[in-house]
Amino acid sequence: MNTRTVLILGVTASGKGQLAFSLAESLGAEIISIDSMKVYKRMDIGTAKPPKEARKRVRHHLIDVVEPSESFSVATFLDLAQKAIKQIGNRNRPIIAVGGTALYIKALLYGLFEGPGTDEQIRSGLRARAQIEGLTQLHRELAQVDPAAAARINPNDSKRIIRALEVFRTAGKPISSLQKQFAMEKPLHNWTIIGLRRQKIKENKRINARVKKMLADGLIDEVKSLLAEEKPLSPQARCAIGYAEIVNYLNGQMNLEEATELIQKNTRRLAKSQRTWFRTFKNVYWLDIEPGEPTEEILDRTRTLIADGG
Repeated sequence: MNTRTVLILGVTASGKGQLAFSLAESLGAEIISIDSMKVYKRMDIGTAKPPKEARKRVRHHLIDVVEPSESFSVATFLDLAQKAIKQIGNRNRPIIAVGGTALYIKALLYGLFEGPGTDEQIRSGLRARAQIEGLTQLHRELAQVDPAAAARINPNDSKRIIRALEVFRTAGKPISSLQKQFAMEKPLHNWTIIGLRRQKIKENKRINARVKKMLADGLIDEVKSLLAEEKPLSPQARCAIGYAEIVNYLNGQMNLEEATELIQKNTRRLAKSQRTWFRTFKNVYWLDIEPGEPTEEILDRTRTLIADGG
């Protein structure tokens, strides 16, 4: 088992960030974040970024790298991640990669799945339909032609919904079936992959509690501040869970109780999607976390697992 490049994955609110920090401190490692929303500056509370104090004690990469008004792709992520890996290697430090964005994890492990080329006419038509009919209708359509992709893609993620429908129309096959054909036999780096798992009911309780804490910590004011900026939020940033619902609340489309419940529901749905993705990953050493198990014990188990080679 490789102790120099460790990747920790788990569903949202599983405790993987705290474990990554503790392990990095104990190994003298640096952390690479694998999260599609932590890349945005000033989107702190809703993305559950590590505290600034933690980032002072352990160097983190791929956090706060773009403005909320900018787009960010998996290709950009992979390019920045590869540069970070090289820089950390030059400093002869171990690497702890951590996150739950499955598409980014897959890219980090195996490279990019490009798929068919773009068809701007089809894409433009789908964008127009999304504005007129709403994303919900497009997501329902995707569920009919590609249930596997629809289960993984958040109903607010316009970019991925449109891309999946575009691929189906251009290739005549679901994007999920094409992705299965994408070879995943030879990882780009020799990663030791550790997964955190909790009972689903316990995980859901953690998710609900986290959402309430985010609101108590000032999520609404954070969204207000972002909306007041000169440049508007990019579609990608705007559709982030927690932000999309609070924007709707601030626009008078729902009350705060409804927004809170919707954030919790969408986050639980995200966790379900992550579980589906993670089941496709190979060579994961799963740690089943007991209710109330302290971080120190989880760290000890992780270190023992690494030392014993699984």
